[in-house]
Amino acid sequence: MPTLTIAFYDTKSYDRDYFGRATQGADLVLRHHDFRLTADTARSAEGAQAVCVFVNDRLDRSCLTALAALGVKLVALRCAGFNNVDRAAALELGLAIVRVPAYSPHAVAEHTVALLLALNRKIHRAYNRVREQNFSLGGLVGFDLHGKTVGLVGTGKIGRITAQIFRGFGCRVLAHEPAPSVEWAAAHGIAYTSLDTLLVESDIVSLHLPLTPQTHYLLNEASLARMKPGAYLVNTSRGKLVESAALIKALKSGHLGGVALDVYEEEEGIFFEDHSGEVLQDDELSRLLTFPNVLITAHQAFLTHEALSEIARVTTENILKLRSGDAFLAGTNL
Repeated sequence: MPTLTIAFYDTKSYDRDYFGRATQGADLVLRHHDFRLTADTARSAEGAQAVCVFVNDRLDRSCLTALAALGVKLVALRCAGFNNVDRAAALELGLAIVRVPAYSPHAVAEHTVALLLALNRKIHRAYNRVREQNFSLGGLVGFDLHGKTVGLVGTGKIGRITAQIFRGFGCRVLAHEPAPSVEWAAAHGIAYTSLDTLLVESDIVSLHLPLTPQTHYLLNEASLARMKPGAYLVNTSRGKLVESAALIKALKSGHLGGVALDVYEEEEGIFFEDHSGEVLQDDELSRLLTFPNVLITAHQAFLTHEALSEIARVTTENILKLRSGDAFLAGTNL
């Protein structure tokens, strides 16, 4: 069985570490690039039979056309989301696409709750105060989660685990989902309802759904206005589920009590990079960072040992399963 060369893009130290372990003995040559895959950088895949990409690589038609011309047969996403891939173009070009549909839903669900707890109880602000020997408690008042109503939009694997965690806190949990799991909801004391009812009644709204044409800007000026005054919003799913300009307006007016984000609609070129010595050029992200009731992490909800191990394992298996002799079988697991 011939050796396969895989070009990895947008790789960090943890990618090299975990994929190095997962591919030991697999007869794969890994070429790591720290830059993103786009039409402009596609030439770097020359000599590779597959490319391995992440959420901010841009696999549009022009990029995929360039990859196919170089002899690339497989696009392996080391993530669950695939909205950055032109699937129609890939099919036309005979490129197989695989992804990791589930790695550790617990990682994202737990980060969701951690963000909310840190924001609500002002943990980040208290930490900075104490490090400066300021032990005052003024301005650090939060609220009990117990007894509050939490609305989960999306009840896939991550949404379900998040819902069950909130039930453990003694919260009333509402859920909205196009294909509700009635038996699961009944077993865990969770009520499915309409999106409007969820927004109106929830003290906390948490998003757990993919980005599609139907969910793009699901929370916009009109839908944010329907949320309960003083409610908190948490998004650990996809940045473009929330319209940033409308979110800023809702925060400025005081309509929202707090916002916790692990994703942002224009992450490319910002998240996963160190810009600490630069002027941030994104005006909306800069504005969001000025609010005392906004807490943002840089798309790290997936970043646990268990999730990284599973991502590397499944991606490696995806590559190896699509090999037949010296050729890849056309296919997809999207």
